[in-house]
Amino acid sequence: MARTDPLPAHVESSAVGARSGARAGAGSQALRLLGQIAFQALLIFVAFIALFPIVWLLLGSLQTIKELYDGVNFLPAVPQFQNYYIAWTKGGFSVYIPNSLFYSTICVLAILLVASMAGYALARIEFVGRNVVMFLILAIVIVPLPATFIALYKLLVDLGLANTRLGYILVLVTGGLPISIFILRGFFLRQPKELEDAAILDGCTAFDVYWRVMLPLARPGLAAVAVLEFLRAWNEYLLALVMFNSEALMPVQRGLTKFVSSDTPEQHILLAATAMAVLPIILLYAFAQRSIIQGIMEGAVKA
Repeated sequence: MARTDPLPAHVESSAVGARSGARAGAGSQALRLLGQIAFQALLIFVAFIALFPIVWLLLGSLQTIKELYDGVNFLPAVPQFQNYYIAWTKGGFSVYIPNSLFYSTICVLAILLVASMAGYALARIEFVGRNVVMFLILAIVIVPLPATFIALYKLLVDLGLANTRLGYILVLVTGGLPISIFILRGFFLRQPKELEDAAILDGCTAFDVYWRVMLPLARPGLAAVAVLEFLRAWNEYLLALVMFNSEALMPVQRGLTKFVSSDTPEQHILLAATAMAVLPIILLYAFAQRSIIQGIMEGAVKA
């Protein structure tokens, strides 16, 4: 028989090391895979916790009052779509939702116009006290709006704007300006100064530089501010509670309180009304969340 010579010591040690390295690599790969699976499972669990109240709200809004109080079936036996019709007609949501759309839209347009001009001025125009003005704007953010309700209401009464659409919109706009100016100022600071110099050499005025050159570059910031301020205006409750006495002027969040009393124990109608109030916001945020995150992060880099 042919005799097999033993492998040299350094060759055998290299082979053993290669096998150990392969086992270690396989073990680390398995650990990474387990970690990814655990992370995905955690995300699914968190998503379930976040979505469950919304699913329960939608299903509860389609149940009868007996099904809702019994709590036996999670799904409605027969979907009660008339709950939404009752909330829209008898509940007054045919007035409250258009009111909220009007208030939120006007508020967003006014804030975008004023905050973009103020943000551009604070970012590009050199004037005495610019840093002081920016400090005061940031200081206003710290003060919660409800803390100013008494002074605001007295001022609106003196101006004849209490219980009016204009007075409500003005307060909404002033409440959203500080953080909006802060975000948009950061966007204008990010833009190269050479763009403005080139526009001025081409004959643009200061306003043309702002309107035609700088404002289009700040579109992500404008989108973020628009979505955030629309959400804030749509969800406003305390200000409407203080300012409005007329139901014809009330926004949707104030209108929900009509269903919360001993005289109207129709919880299934309340759920239908709540679904109509929150679904537009959920859809808006779902489609615009990337713009919100991008706008806030980019706007805060140099702000």
